[in-house]
Parts: sequence; C-alpha cells; structure tokens
Amino acid sequence: MARDGLHTGLAVRLAARSGRLSGQTAGLAPGFVQANLAILPATDAADFLRFCTLNPKPCPLLGVSEPGHRILSRLGADLDIATDLPAYRVWRDGELVDEPHDVAEHWRDDLVTFAIGCSFSFEEALIADGLGVRHIEQGRNVPMFRTTIACEPAGRFAGPLVVTMRPFRPADAIRAIQITSRYPTVHGAPVHLGAPHQIGITDLGRPDYGDAVDIRDGEIPVFWACGVTPQAVIAAARLPFAITHAPGCMLATDLLNARLATS
Repeated sequence: MARDGLHTGLAVRLAARSGRLSGQTAGLAPGFVQANLAILPATDAADFLRFCTLNPKPCPLLGVSEPGHRILSRLGADLDIATDLPAYRVWRDGELVDEPHDVAEHWRDDLVTFAIGCSFSFEEALIADGLGVRHIEQGRNVPMFRTTIACEPAGRFAGPLVVTMRPFRPADAIRAIQITSRYPTVHGAPVHLGAPHQIGITDLGRPDYGDAVDIRDGEIPVFWACGVTPQAVIAAARLPFAITHAPGCMLATDLLNARLATS
C-alpha cells in the first residue's frame, strides 16, 4: 500500500515538509492514523469545539492544540502542523483563496488546530478483511459529496454533512458496516447506503471533492460521514480567516489504527 518508502506517519510528514509529497495520502503509512485539519482563530474555537461535540460522526476529534502552537504532541513527535501536510487550503471570508504546500507564512499566534478522524483509518481494516476499496485500487482520491443532511448548528457554524462513498456488493456492504462500526473515532458506521438521491446526491460521477470511481454491476454506494464537512461549514460561516487540509491530503500521525478499534 505504501509508495516511495512512505511506510510511517513520520515518513509521510517529512516527505510533505520537504515538498517530495504533494498528492493525496490514501494508502500511505499503513497502520497509522491520518487526520483532517481545521485551523481557526481562537475567537471561534469554542463554538467550533461545540460543533464537533454535536456532530461526532463527521467531526470525531483526535486532538486540539493550544492557541498559536504548531505541534500536537499526542499525535506525533517531530510534527509541524504548518508544513507536514501535502496540501492545505486557506480561506478568507468563506472563500478559498490559496492552496499552498505549507502555511508557515499564513500562521498566526491565535490559531487553534482541530485534528479530526479520517476514514482512511478504517479502510485498512476493510482491506485486511478482504474488501476492496475502489479509490485505492484505482489510484484516485476518495469521492466526497455534499448532502442535504444538515449538521447540528453551534454558534455561527452550520451547514451540510459531507460524505465519502465506497461501492460494495450488498453482502460486502453489510460486512463493511460491521467493520467500520468498531471505529467511532474515525467516522464509524455509514450514515446511508444506496439511493443517493435521498440525501441530495444527483450524480455519483461528479463528486464535489475528490475523484469519481467505477461502480460495477451489482454494487451499491455506501456513504460515510466525512471530515471535509468542516470545510463546507467554514465556508458557510464566512469566517474572516481559516486553514484546512486539502481534501484527501491528510496529516499522517504516529497513532496506530489498531488502537482506535473498539471491542
């Protein structure tokens, strides 16, 4: 699964920091937890924390930094939040204004980082059980869709749930539900399966983020809550300033996926 020697969270972080890695991180650092990021001014941090608490499926928190700190020591040694992702997004007044490979020049002393669980973690368990994960098989970013499901609001934070999609045969979909239910800190069980129109998705071939994947005869789409949800919410809130990961370009941590599974 790993490519170019990127077998650990630290190796992925160092490759991103040096500029050697600029693409999506699916399949890299097998065995290690990856995280979505939302980085906000401290004035908005309390409301965003409450938003995460009210919406644990799309926003399962793995860690929160102190204001201005570029480290999350619980998630890894030699970790720099501003440089260690392959790509970031910078937002001003709800508009995407930049997609740099590091955000050191954008960094401020009042910024609070929220690390949010990522479905890449449970994909390892799916593969170990013999279930194919289509976007990894096809070397693509996972397809992500905005839905008509509303998140629970908190202060200025409100907006639609974003989901990831993976196609499975019905029997495999049931097994995928059983497996991912054991990983509540990385989105857990699916939120919907089949009938994409029921959650506002009109074309599975045109995801809002990521890449389309093949859906074969006899397969159904299965949808999990996604950590890109904060990006939709941040845009809707029109925050004066915020930073997020670029979809599919995660923070690789030193945490082990196996430690996240419930019995």
